[in-house]
Amino acid sequence: MVDGLVIVDKEPGWTSHDVVAKLRSVYGQKRVGHAGTLDPDATGVLLVGLGRVTRLMRFLQAGKKVYRSTIQFGVATNTLDAAGEVTGEVAMTFTRSDLEAALPQFVGDIKQIPPMVSAVKIDGKRLYASARAGEEVARPPRPVTVHKFLLEDFDDTEPGFPRATVLVECSSGTYIRSLAADLGEALSGLGHIITLRRVSSGSFGVEEAHAIDSVIAAPSDCLLSPLIAMRDLDQVKVDSATEKLVSHGRRICINQEEENISGPCAVVGARGELLAVYEPKENEFVAAVVVSPGAGE
Repeated sequence: MVDGLVIVDKEPGWTSHDVVAKLRSVYGQKRVGHAGTLDPDATGVLLVGLGRVTRLMRFLQAGKKVYRSTIQFGVATNTLDAAGEVTGEVAMTFTRSDLEAALPQFVGDIKQIPPMVSAVKIDGKRLYASARAGEEVARPPRPVTVHKFLLEDFDDTEPGFPRATVLVECSSGTYIRSLAADLGEALSGLGHIITLRRVSSGSFGVEEAHAIDSVIAAPSDCLLSPLIAMRDLDQVKVDSATEKLVSHGRRICINQEEENISGPCAVVGARGELLAVYEPKENEFVAAVVVSPGAGE
């Protein structure tokens, strides 16, 4: 079994599940999973874990995301993106300055209503399944954080139906399509996304991502170690005695102030390999996930 992380530059037309299925075939193992679903039409960074790294995906999922998207104003669709059916059109007249002035209201801690095509479960049923059945379900708003919402390009050559390219840095769980629709409404009109690309997930960016064809051609060259997979966490190196405790998932003492640790940390063994991820609890650290080869599965 191979343990590691592959940073995939997902192509349009592939679902996230398609990518996982392909990598199962490429690496010859069933234990493969991803962090952070991308829609079929979306492109960009998809983090795929292999082997023991699949148990660490929640830590990868939690990282900040950066997206680049093009918004079409004046047109609404039932999916809030270009794949859906047009549900409304209204000519809009606003300037680049008007658009830039509208962006700050969506920055910070905000609440979003999940789109009907999302994978959120309501009463045990995925919203997209309800949408396919023609059902509209009441969705409570969910808290998200938008760190940056920047205008990169504005095209108003088509009267009444301008387009804008935006860069969004946000927390996990933020829906860019909802931001586009809400922005359209804030400008007294409509909006939906026509392109979406995930530029980065945590510290993993498109500049180090691999197209599926590249992964197929050289699987081992595209594989990052479990320790590199957890590079966004603080790291703590332990001695051989503590290493034995970690392999059994025992609590350990870490000087949080001396190590400057405030959250989950990657525990590293004497040979430089990832042993586990621990989380603080009161005055000790407890095992969240143990991946040491010496640990039981």
